[in-house]
Amino acid sequence: MNKQKMELLAPVGGMEQLRAAVRFGADAVYGGMKSYGLRAFAGNFDPTQLREAVRFAHANNVKFYVTMNILPTDADMQGFLVAAQDALDAGVDAAIVSDIGAALMLHEELPGLPIHISTQANVLNARTAEHFHRMMGAERIVLSRELSMADIASMRQALPQELELEAFVHGAMCVAYSGRCLLSNALTGRSGNRGACAQPCRWQYHLVEEKRPGEYLPVCEDERGTYLYSAYDLCMLPHLHELQKAGVISLKIEGRMKTAYYVATVVSAYRRALDLLENKGEEAFLAAVPALMEELRKASHRASNTGFYYGAPEPAAGAEGFSQSMEYVGDFIAPQDENGEALIRLKNRFYVGDELEALTPAGSQRFTVEKMTLEATGEHVQTASVAGTLIRIPVPFPVDNGDLLRGPNRNHR
Repeated sequence: MNKQKMELLAPVGGMEQLRAAVRFGADAVYGGMKSYGLRAFAGNFDPTQLREAVRFAHANNVKFYVTMNILPTDADMQGFLVAAQDALDAGVDAAIVSDIGAALMLHEELPGLPIHISTQANVLNARTAEHFHRMMGAERIVLSRELSMADIASMRQALPQELELEAFVHGAMCVAYSGRCLLSNALTGRSGNRGACAQPCRWQYHLVEEKRPGEYLPVCEDERGTYLYSAYDLCMLPHLHELQKAGVISLKIEGRMKTAYYVATVVSAYRRALDLLENKGEEAFLAAVPALMEELRKASHRASNTGFYYGAPEPAAGAEGFSQSMEYVGDFIAPQDENGEALIRLKNRFYVGDELEALTPAGSQRFTVEKMTLEATGEHVQTASVAGTLIRIPVPFPVDNGDLLRGPNRNHR
């Protein structure tokens, strides 16, 4: 049985998400530059910001992988190389690349830059993985999302131990094969393979009969609408012990377009799960799974399943729209003062008398808001509604700068 320590890899669309990922327990993060990655509409990092981000990550013993996984044309290649040199100069720990030519170019021109092969390369077998390793110096393969657990275990046995395997464990799944989708380009002219996906698979669709224009017929409709192309999200938290046995070294959370709150909530739950598995054993981990799954529901999510890990996934028609059981209401920006009051920056309205939760690296704890004081005026109020307002509230346990505050989601059903 393989008992290696697994890396928890978190998505970061900008510095706010990076700080959340680091604070709540990521071992590594991945983020993009302003070009050549597949999330052009995330915040991303220019060369100066990338150096700052890498310094911050490394100061906290966290690795930073840069995404360079577009499918480039010849016209892109020189700029691609220049951007890769910038990333190497910034000190990134690896570049995530999908294109064979781009990977070969980086291997030849920038041998000091480690290469991870993106899931966009659709690696489904050991011979392909070994080819990337031998010919392009790849140190890690981000496995195709269509592989089963048995496929991964078999591949691990056939590969040299120094070639690492990374697998997605949480987040959105693409309607197309490991993300190689043409739907956005066909409908909007924005290519998902060039970083500009409009996510039309998440739109609502109806059926129209040719001789009845204007009559829109639903397809597998639920109370939130019809999502004909929308796949379930992936959630593998209850199965981390099986991924460990299969030989996966890195557990990847999807979501470079997600908020810092989402990153903090999901990373925190997986961090606690991994720590239990690795320090307390499988029995303690499995016992905690129900509570950790409830924790994940506090972040925005769709209905989830286990993807292709255990065979064909459930049909996606009728998958839920977004749901979350709690709402992000504030950031702690200072620990308690001598009166036990903590300073928060408001995100969303809450009221005196509400039961809130503080999310800290040690987990989440509940308390009731007994009073609320505006920092600017000292006025005691029952609520505040303007995002960014600084408020003091008493908190009966330790909190610190970077912890998050969440409260009842009044729209949750």
